[in-house]
Amino acid sequence: MDAFSPVPPEWTMAATHAFEFCCPHCQASAREAKLVWINRRAPVLTENYSRKWQEFYQCQCGKAWWAWSSDRPPSDLVKSEE
Repeated sequence: MDAFSPVPPEWTMAATHAFEFCCPHCQASAREAKLVWINRRAPVLTENYSRKWQEFYQCQCGKAWWAWSSDRPPSDLVKSEE
């Protein structure tokens, strides 16, 4: 499974929109997802002309969900500048 494949995988068809960046069914983080697909063929332009994409996640609980790339919280893997 290629996250950047131009063809959406079948499991994305049943995905629900998550308004918080986690699985809406079990609240697992995106990091815990089994599969990921990013819809890079259809970016959306925001009011400040930046792009955002739909990110699809197949959760460990078996449910599929998606959220906007712009809604992803800051990574705790990156050291903040202090």
